Amino acid sequence: MTALDVTVLPRVRAPQVLDRCRALVRPALREAVDGLHPWVGEMAAYSFGWCEVGGAPAVASGGKGVRQALAVLGAEAAGAPGSAGVPAAVAVELVHAFSLLHDDIMDGDATRRHRPTVWRAYGTGPAVLAGDALFALAVGTLAATPAGTDAVRLLSGALTDLVHGQADDLLFAGRPWTGPDRVRPAEYELMAEHKTGALLGCAAALGARAGGANPALVAALDRAGRHLGVAFQIADDVLGIWGDPAVTGKPVHGDLRERKKTLPVLLALDTPDAAADRLADVLGHGGDPAEAAALIERSGGRTKALARARDHLAAVETSLAGTEPAPEAAEGLRSLLEYLVGRDL
Repeated sequence: MTALDVTVLPRVRAPQVLDRCRALVRPALREAVDGLHPWVGEMAAYSFGWCEVGGAPAVASGGKGVRQALAVLGAEAAGAPGSAGVPAAVAVELVHAFSLLHDDIMDGDATRRHRPTVWRAYGTGPAVLAGDALFALAVGTLAATPAGTDAVRLLSGALTDLVHGQADDLLFAGRPWTGPDRVRPAEYELMAEHKTGALLGCAAALGARAGGANPALVAALDRAGRHLGVAFQIADDVLGIWGDPAVTGKPVHGDLRERKKTLPVLLALDTPDAAADRLADVLGHGGDPAEAAALIERSGGRTKALARARDHLAAVETSLAGTEPAPEAAEGLRSLLEYLVGRDL
């Protein structure tokens, strides 16, 4: 892959890539979910956006299916048909859904994709149970593949990192805004790699492993996915403060209202100027989110965060340099990069 230029990537291709991969994976994903206990399966289907509470078909379309697309593209990058990556795609989609169910409970989030989260719709205990079932189903799906032992090992490593990242994210909330114990930007980026990037990298690596890729390509796709995850998280941080509520489903300045320690905030607080000092005071005393957003911009937090996202996008290309993935798969990966984060940079 050549050096990435987010201004010229073919954005129109990404929805087509996602649609193609969803069409390939969805029958197998539905078959897997249908094998669950009916009540648990309903909660799982609700989490995917397939049904409403009670089981009636949903109007909502669910998520983008990025992780399953990466698994399919990983198989194609190895020169195999996309179908070779379907079991890996099913497994990572199940794990992602599991992580969201538990994440929503831990964060107390009441809505996701413009409707109640599973724990709000069904209760906390049932949501935990559904998450556990999805995790067990994911492991079983991978264990049944020809690369079962290696595949489960890859997934286990990614999940260990995900738990590490989630633990750090929860602990960050209790740390001060300023002083020697404050959260540093580098700590935040490592947390984002673990919490968001590990599963993206695992998805692409599992698909490549299923497609018979050599170890170098499997490792390169894992690294690329991790960098993509950090860039995606940073772009999400920017949207969490300045995004359009009609697009994000969250109120304007939502992350500031919830006092989240996101990268634009941390970078602004690390800037030695009067705006950063005032920002620390506003955040420390629960002040006006609109003022905090303006102070973050004045201290360069937004600009610096976007620059870091671009650095991680460039690192995706560097990770894949010399591995020679199949050209069509490489183009699909390139289009997903632009679609996921390039449009926000």
